[in-house]
Amino acid sequence: MTIRPILIAALALSATPAFADDAATCGTVRLSDPGWTDITATNGLASVMLDALGYTPDVQTLSVPIGYEALKGGQIDAFLGNWMPAQKSFRDDLDASGRTTELVQNLDGARFTLGVNKAGADLGVKDFADLDAHRDAFDGRIYGIEPGAPANQSIAAMIAADKNGLGDWELVESGEQAMLAQVARNDQANTPTVFLAWAPHPMNIAHEITYLTGGDEEFGPDFGGATVHTLARTEWAQACPNAARLLSNMTFSVDMENALMGSILDDGMTGTEAATAWLRDNPEVITEWTTGVTTLDGQPGLDAAKAAIAG
Repeated sequence: MTIRPILIAALALSATPAFADDAATCGTVRLSDPGWTDITATNGLASVMLDALGYTPDVQTLSVPIGYEALKGGQIDAFLGNWMPAQKSFRDDLDASGRTTELVQNLDGARFTLGVNKAGADLGVKDFADLDAHRDAFDGRIYGIEPGAPANQSIAAMIAADKNGLGDWELVESGEQAMLAQVARNDQANTPTVFLAWAPHPMNIAHEITYLTGGDEEFGPDFGGATVHTLARTEWAQACPNAARLLSNMTFSVDMENALMGSILDDGMTGTEAATAWLRDNPEVITEWTTGVTTLDGQPGLDAAKAAIAG
């Protein structure tokens, strides 16, 4: 999506000192998190950077559908987790409303589709079309994430249409952590399991995953090859160009997110704790992310961010 000309003009002013009324209207930046570890990680990075620049990040846990409605309705300022093409229907609705705008594509190289564990792969399952021949081994279950997630909706539609003979299969909805806990139990029992799998995520290290072909219509080509985008309320981006510039500058890599998610899932860190530790070890990105950015009160952003994050 092309950034609106007025937004470009607004962002161009971001290097100038913030005005007094910006502090009142822009001091708190509201982000949403659907409970996915990758978004917890990127929200952690955004929160640490915002806090270092004098803003107050407010991360609210909202399911994908509710989060998008909150963004469109003005209860959320930005969302760093617009996975495309999996969330195309939501994105089309947002674009048609004119109330949101894309700030940046923050990640490429992601993938998102169905995968099977080692026991499933050992059955010879490599494609969506291979699943139904082994229904009993899989107990006729496909494990998904939280109810309402677009990926779950794609699976449900596939079952409803009896595509690949999956009409008598069951979608088990829970959440990321509950799903992966089930995969871990099934791994230990050598039980074939099919579930939503994606990268970046430490699941690719913890589990031997075979991503399935045949899901292009549901998840896109190249094993659900995906990009992730940062969206913002159009009015907020225009009114708060400095904060919007920061979020526009923040792009990530698969390796970066894998490391952050590992700290959260394996080491028990919060998103902000993991982000702070990672930024202290990788301070060069602070320079990139604060280009053209000031603190909320108009001071040089780079110096303030480095000092705050260094502790």
